[in-house]
Amino acid sequence: MKQKRIVLGVTGGVAAYKAAELTRLLVKAGWDVHVVMTEAGSRFVLPVTFQALSGNPVYTDQWDARPDNNMAHINLTRGAAAVLVAPATADLIAKVAHGLCDDLLTTLIAARDCPLLLAPAMNRQMWDNAPNQRNVAQLKADGVAILGPGSGEQACGEVGDGRMLEPEDILMRLEAALRPKPLAGKRVLLTAGPTFERIDAVRGITNSSSGKMGFAVARAAWEAGAEVVIVAGETPLATPPDCRRIDVQSAQQMLAAVELEVPHADIFISVAAVADYYVLNQSEHKIKKDAHILTLELAPNPDILASVACAPKPPFCVGFAAESENLLEYADAKRRRKQLPLLAANLVQQAMGADDNEVILLDDAGTHRLPRGPKLDVARQLVAHLAALYTHTRKPA
Repeated sequence: MKQKRIVLGVTGGVAAYKAAELTRLLVKAGWDVHVVMTEAGSRFVLPVTFQALSGNPVYTDQWDARPDNNMAHINLTRGAAAVLVAPATADLIAKVAHGLCDDLLTTLIAARDCPLLLAPAMNRQMWDNAPNQRNVAQLKADGVAILGPGSGEQACGEVGDGRMLEPEDILMRLEAALRPKPLAGKRVLLTAGPTFERIDAVRGITNSSSGKMGFAVARAAWEAGAEVVIVAGETPLATPPDCRRIDVQSAQQMLAAVELEVPHADIFISVAAVADYYVLNQSEHKIKKDAHILTLELAPNPDILASVACAPKPPFCVGFAAESENLLEYADAKRRRKQLPLLAANLVQQAMGADDNEVILLDDAGTHRLPRGPKLDVARQLVAHLAALYTHTRKPA
């Protein structure tokens, strides 16, 4: 991304209150936020709110004399990574689609030299109105990113499309929009989270995987432009935007889901902590506790990654190795045994359930140690390495 400076436009809609939370999240994420409000926008939330949250002066007037050259509509966007309007009303969308410039926000949009992103917010009938849909289509054709809208209950009491996306979602989509797209047009199939092997109607064998690393890799692949499908074990984590999620429980269910999806995948990333064994003598009903020792018969689960990697025409396969000791030795042996072009290795005591991770990548060129950091940062580095390796190995002869 360019330097993390952004112009946030706030127009006149009830969803303007969400723009205050969005401003807070942007600042927390390291953005230098400069807010420009329309006259109608300042009737819903006072400019002083955004000044306090952003730490910068708020602009509302096209004739603001604070800039030395009196050209706020030029100065504000120079050096900015993007202009984001949230909420973007039907009026603002219509003006931008037709190049109208009758206030500071629409004028700086016309004079910008950076990407424009709009987060629509309006009544469901306003959103579906034919002129509005034509304007949205025109903006998309012009290269403007339209974020949403979402669907649900609206301030007017009606239910339908037109809700502004939640601030967390807008921030994710903003950062994704400004990232390189080395996986554009590619389909990524990914497993994440723990599997659960049932003992009886209420008990089972699982592990302490949170799924955080897998979902971080899914988000990073989506940010890189890929179409992403996640086959997920039991985890409460939210699905990254635009990713398709298939929930499973056991290793055998995960394998079945993967087998259905893998023929359509260019890349397969096996991040899930799959149980090595399942209970052979599981009970349909709850086993009652008594004084006797309970013996469980465990049988090996299928090796999902190996079955995909050994297919006649496998996708580009990426494995994960979580070890408690001898990390490089065990990880290298796993990569060679399964004939993987890329494997990511980490120590379970440093990664499982944690928010941070430290990963070593192993490929035919050797090892590449990624610095410890938040799992999303590590995932982005992993995906960048994966994309470069995929492009190199899948070049046409």
